[in-house]
Formats: sequence, C-alpha cells, structure tokens
Amino acid sequence: MITEKEKSRLRELAKKQLELANSERNRQLYKDWEVHGMTDGSGRPMITVEFGTFSADFIPDLMQCESDRARHLEWTLLMDIFSAENFGDDTIIRDYIPASEEYGIKPFGLDVKRDESGGLGHHFVSYIKDLAEDFKLLNKSTISKFANTYVTDIAEEAFGDILPVKKAGRARGVSLLQDIVHIMDMEDMYAAMYDEPELFHKMMTMLTNDYIEAIDRTEKENLLRATNGDVHLPQGTMCFTSDLPAEGSGLKSSDIWIYMDAQEAEGISAATYHEFFYPYMKQISDKFGLLSYGCCEGVDRFWNDLSTLKNLRKLSVSAWSNEEIIGEALRGRKTVFHRKPSPQFIGVDKILDEDALRANIQKTVRCAEGLTLEFSQRDVYTVRKDAKKVARYVEIIREECEAKK
Repeated sequence: MITEKEKSRLRELAKKQLELANSERNRQLYKDWEVHGMTDGSGRPMITVEFGTFSADFIPDLMQCESDRARHLEWTLLMDIFSAENFGDDTIIRDYIPASEEYGIKPFGLDVKRDESGGLGHHFVSYIKDLAEDFKLLNKSTISKFANTYVTDIAEEAFGDILPVKKAGRARGVSLLQDIVHIMDMEDMYAAMYDEPELFHKMMTMLTNDYIEAIDRTEKENLLRATNGDVHLPQGTMCFTSDLPAEGSGLKSSDIWIYMDAQEAEGISAATYHEFFYPYMKQISDKFGLLSYGCCEGVDRFWNDLSTLKNLRKLSVSAWSNEEIIGEALRGRKTVFHRKPSPQFIGVDKILDEDALRANIQKTVRCAEGLTLEFSQRDVYTVRKDAKKVARYVEIIREECEAKK
C-alpha cells in the first residue's frame, strides 16, 4: 500500500509527464525518430543521453515519497521529467506506462553473486575455476516468466487515469559472454577456450539452447508485442523502424528487435571470437527481425563475422572501435552508425572541454558521412550536479552535425 500523500505526489508527476508527452517538441521527436528509423539517410542524427547512471546527481534532492515501491516509481517519473526539462536530447516521453511479459533464464540455474567494494566497484563470485573439474556445476538454466508488475500495479492504482498502463513490446537482450563472466572469472574463461575447447562449446551450446527455449515459449504463449516504435532498445536507443510491424497479434520473434553484445570478447582474437562466440550469437540473432549489436568492444576487429548478419540494423561504435574502418564497412548497408562517445567529456572534467569535444564529433561525422548516424552517451556516473554541462554537450553535437550539411 502507498499513502494518500504518496499517491498525490505520484499523480502530480504523472500529470507533468503527460504534459511533456503531449508537447509540440515531443510530438516532433516522434516524427524525427520515425524518419531516422527508415535508415535511408534522410533523417537527422539522433542524440540520447543515458541518465540512469548519473541520476543520483539530481533525483535524490527531488524525492518526496517514503515507501520503497512509491519511491521506485517516483524516481522513474522524475528521471523522464528532469531529462526532458534540462538536457535537450532526443529522449522521448511516453504518455503511458509500459507493461511487458516474457520468458527469461537464470543461466545454468546459478544465482549471480557479487562482492561489493563500495561505489561502483564489484567482483563476481566465481563458481567455475577449472572448466573440466567444475563442469558438473552447470545445470540446465531456470526458465521463468518475467513481468514488470512491480511498477505497473502501483502505477495503475495511483494514476492509471492519467498515464494508463499499456501492454507494450520489449526488445530481447542477450549477452552470452556476460552470462559466462558472471559465474567464471574472465581470465579463466579465456584459458578455458584454449585448454578445454570441447567443454567450452558444450557450455555455450547449453546456454544458447536455453535462451532459444525461453524465446520460443514467449512466442508460443503469444506474449510478444511489437517493438517498432517508442520501445527502448539497448543500448541508449529506440526501436523505430520501417521494416517491422508496429502492431498486431500472434507476432513471432522475427517481427521484433534483439540486442546482443560481447564486450567480454575484447581480449580475444577475431579467430577465437569466430570459433567460440559467433556461431551461438548468430543462432539466436537469426531468429529475430532486426539486431542492435555491441557495447564497448571494438567491433572493427570482428567485422568479418558481423558483416554476415543480414539483420544487423544498429552497430555500436564505441571509443574502442576504429571509426574509419566501420564507416567504410557500413557503406551501402542499412546499418546505423551508432556512436557511443567516450564518457570523459562530461563525466570526468568539471569544465566541458568544448574544443576537444568538437574535434571528436567532427571526426565521427566525417567517418559516418552518407550513413544513418546516431549518438548515445553512456557510462557517465557523475556530472558534478551540472545539468547545464549536459545540455551544452548535446548542443555542441547538434552544432557539429548541422555544420556538415
């Protein structure tokens, strides 16, 4: 239960979000994202700033609710409102609260355990030290139905007449190597590829089969909703496209988006990537309509494999990727050059280094010339409570993109 005072607070915020959702600026953002999703070069570069990682700079001072559930929802509403009112990026505001269901897995039936060191630092507690000796610990993954009712039940009760709860699609996210690193130190994972290749393949096959089973169960029970539109797509982007259905029942996995990555592969060769990861990623991604790929890994090293993925629609170009190589590789493809600039510009120095930022963005614009370009700023953990620095950051990216026209 939430108190009447908390309910009043949440209703106040819901009204504010609805106002922002119905604003002329937000309506124009929907149009701009739709054009961007055509991936024909006719749209402008879209810019998003991932607020969640540094929301603690601002949101705690605005909180009024006291119970955990009410505070969870209050924080979520405040993030959308604060971002829209202060940053000026292309994050859209929805006039509803999304509710989704899908089958997911607990890889190998093992709980992920972490040793916290304070702040952001942590270490995953390993189950597997030596793959040959410890393989017996790898069980079939637990497959369960997941639904975000933690938020939606309260939202419907408190302010469903303002922001209705709506069944919505959700882009599937699968990070196979991350699942392995959650139960096995990265060094041990790398060694196992060399020392126990057959067992490593067996482990990857088990994991892949479990994901496919969860995906198929989601589809069989008609839980899939369209992901073409204002559905968040990892990482930092949106699902707008002209090539997938925007509505309808009885949808299949081939009608929706998937996100995959392998940043834990950053320390392996292209040949090792091809042998131990690519076949399993392809097996899963081929089931889906469109793929958004990549986190922080340097994707240029793995392009020979990635280039064969016919549904690759968005490719992460992080600070560890060679922009020139990727720009040339994407010519003639309907694949978004999804740039993720280094967080150093707004996440390290107190004062924004505008000259360095401009030079960085100018290089990206040159490398992505003729392509559909998008910027997602991620992995910023503090901006020293300076919202104007974030707004200026977005403004400079826009200026440099406009200057190239």
